[in-house]
Amino acid sequence: MAAISRSRRPLALAAAVAVALGAGALAVTSASAAEAPLKDYELTWGIKQSYRSYVTGMAAGSFTPADGATQAADNGAFTFAGGTGTYDSDTHAVRLGFAGSLKIASKLHGFDLTLSDVRFDSGAAEITADVTSGGTTQDDVPLADVTVTRTMTGMETKLTKEAATVLGSASYEGAAGDPLTVVQKTPPTQSPSPTGSPSSSTSPSPTASTSPKPTGSASSTASPSASQTTSPSASASETGAATQGDIADGTLGWGVKQSFRTYVVDGPAKGRITASGGATQASGNGDFTFTEATGTYDTDADTLKAAFKGAVNFKGHEANGSYGLDLTLSGLTVELDGGTGELTAYVESLGKTSDDVVLAHLTAGSSDLKAEDDVVSLDDVTAELTKAGAQAFGGFYTEGTVLDPVDLSVALSDDAQLPDGDGGSGDGSGTGGSGDSGTTSGTTGGGTTGSTTGGVTGALASTGSDVPTGALGAAAAVTVAAGAGVVLAVRRRRQA
Repeated sequence: MAAISRSRRPLALAAAVAVALGAGALAVTSASAAEAPLKDYELTWGIKQSYRSYVTGMAAGSFTPADGATQAADNGAFTFAGGTGTYDSDTHAVRLGFAGSLKIASKLHGFDLTLSDVRFDSGAAEITADVTSGGTTQDDVPLADVTVTRTMTGMETKLTKEAATVLGSASYEGAAGDPLTVVQKTPPTQSPSPTGSPSSSTSPSPTASTSPKPTGSASSTASPSASQTTSPSASASETGAATQGDIADGTLGWGVKQSFRTYVVDGPAKGRITASGGATQASGNGDFTFTEATGTYDTDADTLKAAFKGAVNFKGHEANGSYGLDLTLSGLTVELDGGTGELTAYVESLGKTSDDVVLAHLTAGSSDLKAEDDVVSLDDVTAELTKAGAQAFGGFYTEGTVLDPVDLSVALSDDAQLPDGDGGSGDGSGTGGSGDSGTTSGTTGGGTTGSTTGGVTGALASTGSDVPTGALGAAAAVTVAAGAGVVLAVRRRRQA
């Protein structure tokens, strides 16, 4: 396979990779034998964690590995096995191609693509793959630049412009991808079909196969059954008294901010709120409930990290079929340590995405994590808007603004019973008022959609007593989506 003509790492780095491959590879000296065959490799890469959360969460889609490719449990990283290729003793480059394919699809968001023929080239320092979409296949699409290391484990990746096109968002260009690991499997574990070269039986055996697995590497959990039998949550469910392990389930109750919801549904935005992907909204334009928590806990150390399924979309300021406000929060994650922590989310506003935004600083009423009947519950956790959160709302809520409190319950075992939530019924779709009445038509499923044809009208002061004197956070999305003209119209109306 010809080397891909992209920027190459210094020769010293390539030589370090050669050391990792062992002395056998360096023993090849003749020009005709400059490339030594390699086999039995596997590549583990998750593309990007927030992208996986988006596909299975807000997009209600799926990943389907096939033909030898696998995915780690809990929507983890992907492993492509059966890797074969060559080591070039002149350039010290490792070039490998892997078996398996990965289908990524969402009917809700209208995408269906397949990655196959995944390749890694240490000389070009990149990952490529064939991409099939709409019946057309593009060969050798560069997906990520790789910071190649000697052991080829836990290597940093950076998504390319082409990857951003494949994944459907320009914001992915230059973003940090998941770490990449390329190792040789031991023949007893898996014996891929030989390449037919007699020398393959004496191909160099890299020392990388015996190096420790990097933290978080999914290659060590390629077999779901193995990961399940060693999961800390298993001991929790058996004994009912484990102090640390995996979270079995859980819910997060949060309203973002009451005045924001009022502004969207009853105020000038004349819009609607829609919960999806496992999230619901309480009736009467109430709080949101996010579900199916995953993560870890340690009640001795009083630490907890929990990620929740579900998304909530705020949409308003409709004009001629376009919306000035279209803001989605998904992939909510709570992390606590000794009673304080952070609330992060995936933020999307009219196609502009931001990954893992720290929206709020959290402060619980107690620093202790106490479990009762294998359930940890924290109520009325204070949430204060961060600088990054204020930017996500366009700066119209200031840093330090108190948001709605957070209620959290996580099950520490499969048998634990979570408390009943306040989630709304049906599809959780909030609707705007009709005309100038400014009344709420409800947020329960099956409600009729209110008028969304109104422009930027009405006084912001009518949306609630805790509305900021400048403009509500929803207007921030208007800034991003519709430009300064719309916001100027709001400001001029307020001055009038």
